[in-house]
Amino acid sequence: MRTDRRRGPAGTGRAGRAALSALAAAAVFISLTAPAAPDPEPAAAAAPAFASVNYAVAVDQSASLAPEDIKAEKAAAARIALGDVSAASYITVFGFAAAESADQRAVDPACPRTRLDAAGRESIGGCVEKLRGRKKSEGTGTDFPSAIRQGVHELSSGTDPSVPRVLFLLTDGEMDVTGSPQYGDPAHRAAEGKRQLELELKNAAAENVQIWPLGFGPAPDKDQLDRIAAGGYQKGCVDLPSARPSARKVSGAKDVGPVLERIFAAAHCLRYQPGPSKRPPATLPVTISPLATVGSIVVDKGTPEVTVTYTDPLGNKVPTTGTFRDSTFELAGGGNTVEALKIIDPVPGRWKVDVKAPEGHRSLPVGVSVLWQGELRGSITMDPPSPQAGQKATVTMRLQTREGYEIKDPADYAGLKVSSELTGDGFAPLPLRLADDGKGPDPRKSDGSFSGTVTIPESADGALKVSGTLTASGLSADTRSEGGQVAPGTLPVTTALSPVRGEGHPGDTVTARLSVTNSTDAPHTLRLSLADVRAGLLGVSPAEIVVKPGASSTQEIRVRIGEAKSFDGRLDDGPLGIGGTVTVQDATDGDRTLVRTPLSVQVTAEPSLLDRYWWVLVGAVALIVVGVLLALAWLRQRRGRRDPYGLMLHLISEDGDVLGVHKAGHGQKQWYAFDIAEAHSNPRIERRAHGQYAVQRSPEGGAVLRRRSGGRPARLTANGRVELTDRLSLALGEDSVRPTTPGPPDPVSTGGHDDYL
Repeated sequence: MRTDRRRGPAGTGRAGRAALSALAAAAVFISLTAPAAPDPEPAAAAAPAFASVNYAVAVDQSASLAPEDIKAEKAAAARIALGDVSAASYITVFGFAAAESADQRAVDPACPRTRLDAAGRESIGGCVEKLRGRKKSEGTGTDFPSAIRQGVHELSSGTDPSVPRVLFLLTDGEMDVTGSPQYGDPAHRAAEGKRQLELELKNAAAENVQIWPLGFGPAPDKDQLDRIAAGGYQKGCVDLPSARPSARKVSGAKDVGPVLERIFAAAHCLRYQPGPSKRPPATLPVTISPLATVGSIVVDKGTPEVTVTYTDPLGNKVPTTGTFRDSTFELAGGGNTVEALKIIDPVPGRWKVDVKAPEGHRSLPVGVSVLWQGELRGSITMDPPSPQAGQKATVTMRLQTREGYEIKDPADYAGLKVSSELTGDGFAPLPLRLADDGKGPDPRKSDGSFSGTVTIPESADGALKVSGTLTASGLSADTRSEGGQVAPGTLPVTTALSPVRGEGHPGDTVTARLSVTNSTDAPHTLRLSLADVRAGLLGVSPAEIVVKPGASSTQEIRVRIGEAKSFDGRLDDGPLGIGGTVTVQDATDGDRTLVRTPLSVQVTAEPSLLDRYWWVLVGAVALIVVGVLLALAWLRQRRGRRDPYGLMLHLISEDGDVLGVHKAGHGQKQWYAFDIAEAHSNPRIERRAHGQYAVQRSPEGGAVLRRRSGGRPARLTANGRVELTDRLSLALGEDSVRPTTPGPPDPVSTGGHDDYL
């Protein structure tokens, strides 16, 4: 569906729209909100997977910035408003320079505190256009303390302290308060400005305000911007270096979009991936991670005349307003140079953004990029689940999407931090190192499975619990745990389960082997179940196994893949990995867990008839090819057996004398045509394209002679003659046998081997 081409907000000038088109980058802001599947223990308390943010944007209007830099700042301010995906977020935009007389002010309000719902995002572009570079009579210095004080006031007054507070400082990084009387005597103003800046930064940190400076101009003061970033609140949405405020430099107008995307991603704990840029008409692909459930596709159109159509990975053209299937859509900025399509529960995979423009509006490129936020799910196992004191146990934590699928692309969880520990009765907590490096207990590298080992302390005498926490920028933290019990010296039932791995189509079965030993004199009932798998995707059988007293046996465990409809069309995009856990419990021994083993099943779509019987088609084609080749070989051989080349034609008189010998060439269509020249005076055989006679070899030996005048062809044997005229006849010499390789013409020949008709 094409977006509506509406007029932009009042006051949005062509220059502002051009700045937006040149600088704004498109993005996908994705955040996970759907609840995870039931877990043995609830995940640790954390910030919501997708939360609102309160923003303030300070735009430098001082004389040290060129007009094009101020335009870039304004475009960046509008872009920030379009980038957020929460309708509960708020933004305030103001300009600043310096007050250098009593009738001047350091701060110029532009956009009052505005909620970033659809209407609010539409209005930001218009009020941002109010900002402009100051004239000398209006105060052209750079008052950082006043700008930060204003930003902290806007973010902390009447707002919920639990909502993140982010101040974007758009400037060239050069503080100049030497012309501002409120900073004291001219000789001490620079020092007083530094002192007040330190105070305002401490106040920002106390009010939980992060400051993210963005440097414009030819040579922004990077050192000063770094100090400003480090002076505000340092604890971001996750405790990772990538989420801590830092200063970024903009090299030029084209650099604003990518730099802003990165700084915005870090401030809001989003993951960033630049996308393609092409002139319309074009199709621009963007990939939405399977970890994503809410976001915005933002398209930098370059000009408002560009129209955009969005197609999901299943091939559906989605609406820009309302609900389609399981997704909800809301468009903002449809009539501007930058538009944002907010999506709740987007279909994961490769989306297509189709852009078109009328003639005369195709000179500017249209760009997209991807910014997304999500939530990891994890499943944790300890093998054995109830180890003995002093025994080594292997701990494995596997990553999954919210639907229980394995994560294919390591880039989705790049920068992941995995922390784990073992706690229990009789010993202090033990930290564990879990790694996905393919070394030691980890069987495969970069497969989303993190493993490590731990030795159960000798002092352990009761309950055990292993826990793990996943943390990554752009991904909400997830904590999982598994409880166990220190096992006695001799276990009544012991088990070993082979790796549960395989591949197949819907309805297929993957098998594994379970070895069981019952050392007691009573039967034990074992129960099998699956965990961390969405209902309908997999099933395990048998559900129960009865082990006889004192018996040891090996049982086949079958994991059946669900029907195709259970996968909601996801198999059309390629193989899906399903992760989960196979659990075996001893129901006779109080449901003691004997085995908890990770499983991994790769599922592909049911093959088509062509895929299923391709070998039949290939075999048939091969037979046809062989048949054709044999037929061609037969024809070639047959043609070769009739080729007249090399026949020695003897012209015989009525008295039996040999008047001449002529060697035949290859001929026309295997017939060598000739005529009798000077038949009554000096007769001889001469090649003639349309001669009265033609000869070819006979497959039975000898040759066949035909006459142009018609009649039945005559057979010419090696020792026989055929009458040509009443005085002349034709015979073959003994040397008419075919030579192995064609040679030069015989001296007596007047035809030669190169005589072709």
